[in-house]
Amino acid sequence: MRQADGRTAGRAVGGCVAITLFLSGGPPVHLSAQDTSAIDRGVRVGIIYRPGVRPGLVVLPAKNPILDSVRTIIARDLDYSDRFELITLPGGDSLHVSAAAPAARAAPAAPRSSGRSASPSERQGGPASPGLNYPLYQALGADFAVALGVMADSALVSVHDVAAAGVRREYRAWLPPLKDPRFRLAVHRLSDRILEATLGLPGIAATRILFVMDGKVDMIDQDGADKKLVSSTDHQAMSPAWGSDGRRFAYMEFWAGRGQLFVQDLATGKRGAVATTGHALDFTPAFSPDGKTLAFSRATEEGTDIYTVNIKDNCCLQRLTVGRFSDNLSPAYSPDGQRIAFVSTRAGSPQIYVMAADGTDQQLFAPFDYGATGASFAPDWSPDGQSVAFHRDVGGTYQVFVLDVRTRVVRQLTSVGRNEDPTWAPDSRHLCFVSDRAGYRQLWIVDVETGRIRSLLPQSGARLPAWSPRIPEAPASNP
Repeated sequence: MRQADGRTAGRAVGGCVAITLFLSGGPPVHLSAQDTSAIDRGVRVGIIYRPGVRPGLVVLPAKNPILDSVRTIIARDLDYSDRFELITLPGGDSLHVSAAAPAARAAPAAPRSSGRSASPSERQGGPASPGLNYPLYQALGADFAVALGVMADSALVSVHDVAAAGVRREYRAWLPPLKDPRFRLAVHRLSDRILEATLGLPGIAATRILFVMDGKVDMIDQDGADKKLVSSTDHQAMSPAWGSDGRRFAYMEFWAGRGQLFVQDLATGKRGAVATTGHALDFTPAFSPDGKTLAFSRATEEGTDIYTVNIKDNCCLQRLTVGRFSDNLSPAYSPDGQRIAFVSTRAGSPQIYVMAADGTDQQLFAPFDYGATGASFAPDWSPDGQSVAFHRDVGGTYQVFVLDVRTRVVRQLTSVGRNEDPTWAPDSRHLCFVSDRAGYRQLWIVDVETGRIRSLLPQSGARLPAWSPRIPEAPASNP
C-alpha cells in the first residue's frame, strides 16, 4: 500500500480497494499567495519586525546554571509566540541591570483571560525587586522585564511592567531537576503564565506535536526539542490525532493488511485498541470535543466512508456517510462538536465538505471551480471555530489554504514549494504543516497573522503533524 499524502490517507491493502484521491487537478488556481518569504536552508526565516510594533520584552540574565537553561527556553517560547519584540541586552547581558533604580510602585494586574482564580503560588502586583533599573529597560525599548530566581525546588518568576516601574505578577512553581523528563514542560508552562500576565492571552508553549516519521508516530515540543517515539515499534503507524483534553491521542496501525485504531494515554503510555476497528482499513481518527466519540474513515471494496464509535462505552458503531463507490474520509470536528468537516469525491475531484455530527445535512464547505480548482484534502478546524485549514492542488503542487467558516471565503496561505497537512495550534493563530521549501519534506510553523515562518524539525521525512491542545498538569497523586 502506498501511504497517501496527508491525513487523507489511503488505499486498502490486499486488493481491497483503490482510492485515487491524489491525482492532480486542472489549471492553476488564481489566488493571491501570502507566504512570500525567501528560503535559507537551515535558518529561521520570515517577516522582519520593526521595533515597537510589538511590545518589547527582556528576560533578565541569571547566573545560576539551571536558571540559565530556564531563561533560554522561556525566551525562545516568548519569541515563538510572535507577540513580543525580544530585547537582547547590550554586551551579551553584561551591563549592570540593577543600577540606581528609583523606588518602584506596584503595577496593576493584567487582565486574566482564562477565568481561573489566582493560585497560592502567584501574586498580583506588589513592590518591585529592589534596585531594578526601569529607566534602562525603557531606553532599550522594553515594555516588560522578566526576572528569574530559584528557591529550593521552585522557580520564582517576576513579571515587571517597565512603564509602571513595578511588578505586575509573581509566580512560584515547582521545578523538576534539569535532567527530569518533566523539566521542559514545567518551564513551558511558566512561559505561558508570562504571556497571560503581560497580554492576558493563553499561550502555546506547553504544547506538543505528533507526526509520522519512518512509519512510526513521534512527538516533539512546539519549540522543536525533546523528540521521542510514542507508537509501537512492531507495526507501521499513521494518522495521529489528539483528544481535546490533551491527555490522550489516537492513531492507526497496520495489522495484517487492516487498520487498527488505538487510543493512548500521554502520561503513562498505556494504550488500548478501539472497539469495532481492525476488521477493515480504519484510519484518520478524530476525537469529538467531549471525548466520548471517535470518528474515523473505513475503506472497503465499495469505497471509503466515515463512521463513529462510542469510545467511552466501547460500543455503538454508526455510519455517517454512504458513498456508493465515492469516498468520504478525513473527519474533523468543529470545536462545539456540532459539525464535521471531511473530504469527499462525490463531485469527482476530492473537496472539503461539512455535515452535522450525526451525518445529516451534508454539503460543500470550501468553494471550488469544477475543472479549474484542484483537489482538496486534510481539513483541520481551528480551536476558535472560525477557520478550517486544508491543502489544495495548485497547478500540480499542494498549497495550504484557510477557509473562513462564516463567509466561506478561501485564502491561499503558502506558495513556496509543496505544502500540505496543516494543523492548528490552540491559539488558532499558528499552523504546523509539511513543506519541502528547504529542499526536502520537513515540519514548519507559520504565524497566519503575519506570515512569519520557522522550521520545527530539520530532519527529512516528517509527515501528518497533529498539534496538541495545551498539555494539562498531571493530577496530584495521593501520598
